[in-house]
Amino acid sequence: MPARYTFGGDEHLFIEVSDEMSLDAFFKSLSMATGVRESRISGVTEICPANASFQVKFNPDIIKPDDILKEVKAIEAAAEKAEPVLKTRIVEIPVFYGDPWTHETLMRFRERHQEPSGTDLDYAAKINGYPDVEGFIAAHAGSPWFVSMVGFVAGLPFMYQMVERQRQIEVPKYLRPRTDTPRLTVGHGGCFGCIYSVRGAGGYQMFGITPMPIFDSSQTTSYLRDFMVFFRPGDIVKFNPITREAYDAAVEAVDKGTFTPPIREVTFDLREFQKDIDGYNSKLEDVLHGH
Repeated sequence: MPARYTFGGDEHLFIEVSDEMSLDAFFKSLSMATGVRESRISGVTEICPANASFQVKFNPDIIKPDDILKEVKAIEAAAEKAEPVLKTRIVEIPVFYGDPWTHETLMRFRERHQEPSGTDLDYAAKINGYPDVEGFIAAHAGSPWFVSMVGFVAGLPFMYQMVERQRQIEVPKYLRPRTDTPRLTVGHGGCFGCIYSVRGAGGYQMFGITPMPIFDSSQTTSYLRDFMVFFRPGDIVKFNPITREAYDAAVEAVDKGTFTPPIREVTFDLREFQKDIDGYNSKLEDVLHGH
């Protein structure tokens, strides 16, 4: 399906690859955004990728709207023929599911929730057909997730679960947003997972918390000294359930500058993934653990 193009004011072109998220749409969107960047079109000042779309900011004094449209449409034609292969990285993120901090927060905002009598994990397990929270956590952590977009607030990753559509976890957002969410909360809304990079308002269901900072404007965190934002579109994330003891140890390691997230370089091939999703995911996990 061809992309949909709309102008925003005098200096923005919005390109919508699909009105629903899929890895195919994400790959085409990322390929087009990369193509625009590499083409170095005169007058383009910024490119902002999203889940299945992207926006181009341009200077209309340098390039006319009709000309930028023509340039990007030519890049779309090239993207249609591009190989759906991405050189990226896979990273393991420790998660303390059902932690006391998100639990305290969700209890403060129960009147804004669909089912005030339980927790966010209880609700997510129930509506996704899992018999208990343990089964739900196993499904959440059992398959990798694709980072399809980084933003909304600085460094926040939106993540898309790498399983068949019918197996994807889906949970609606709170009926009314909270005014508080702990920093580094692992959340979920609709079909997207996320990690709250900073403390603040939010409406996603809260499943747990990670000890691993993913945004540091001071750039004092050991692995964020070169760049304050950890994630980038195309990253593959594998959640690792941890205990309270492991969480405390990781927080201490972060403070001492000795925490290093497990990261491996990997080449992701969308066609091979779609042939055998579980088998491909298993191979990705083998790469992560050095097998």
